[in-house]
Amino acid sequence: MFSIEVKKLRKEFGNFTAVNGISFNVKKGEIFGFLGANGAGKTTAIKMMCGILQPTSGDALIGGFSIANEPNKVKLNIGYMSQHFSLYNDLSVGENIDFFGGVYGLSRRELAKRKEWVLEIANLKNEQKILTGSLPGGIKQRLALGTAVIHKPQIVFLDEPTSGVDPISRRLFWELIQNLSSEGITVLVTTHYLEEAEYCNNIILIDAGDIIASGSSKEMKEKYLKNDILEIECENVIAGLEILEKQKFVEETSIFGNNIHISVNKYLEDFDQIYSIMENNKVKSINKIVPTLEDVFIHLLEQRRNVK
Repeated sequence: MFSIEVKKLRKEFGNFTAVNGISFNVKKGEIFGFLGANGAGKTTAIKMMCGILQPTSGDALIGGFSIANEPNKVKLNIGYMSQHFSLYNDLSVGENIDFFGGVYGLSRRELAKRKEWVLEIANLKNEQKILTGSLPGGIKQRLALGTAVIHKPQIVFLDEPTSGVDPISRRLFWELIQNLSSEGITVLVTTHYLEEAEYCNNIILIDAGDIIASGSSKEMKEKYLKNDILEIECENVIAGLEILEKQKFVEETSIFGNNIHISVNKYLEDFDQIYSIMENNKVKSINKIVPTLEDVFIHLLEQRRNVK
């Protein structure tokens, strides 16, 4: 059973196409990653799916309701958390929870019950009177998720929810997402942190409004990356990259932190070839690594650029 069915969804702004007729389905209880670089079309797509933005063409059924014909019903039956957390900084923690409970029409009894739950997951028990704007980013993030699902929706949209928070807070936040999924709630999350996609059951990669790949993380790595990926640590990353890009045995190159990733073909006989060409740029280590989704994304973008 699908909670979300997207059918040839398209959005144009004048002559610019932000979302280019995309189609996909999301199963009930699934954590579904909608991934891509900033400006790829993720936020535009999610706003259409939430009934906030009218599509130019196409449609989507969200919990059985059409975004084109029943946007208000869609809004009442989902949870939505924007990348700016959707909270009011000049209200206290308790006032924010009360406000969102009122928006979703919770009874006084139900609101009291759900309020305790929100305070618990946000680690804010006995802290209702604290001004929301004074909270650390990670705590504010958890509070925003709690208010987004205070009415117990079966489908939740999270738009760049971990943007701007520290790695520990991001990991704790993903634990909350996994808990929602275990309760049968469908979660669609957009992010440009490709490593976070490892938490998702299924993933779509989007670039310039087009879906360029879909499947699980494992499936995409196996399907799109046929060559070995090597990670090279050297003295000068930029100079090393320039040398490696010119080699016959190198298919693709990219910088990962202080290291270089290269996709190598049959012309690489052994690592000594690399040490030899990099003799003036001291190589500290060369390791064959398990590819990441970022490796997949870079590979697909390279292919698209070569086609264009």
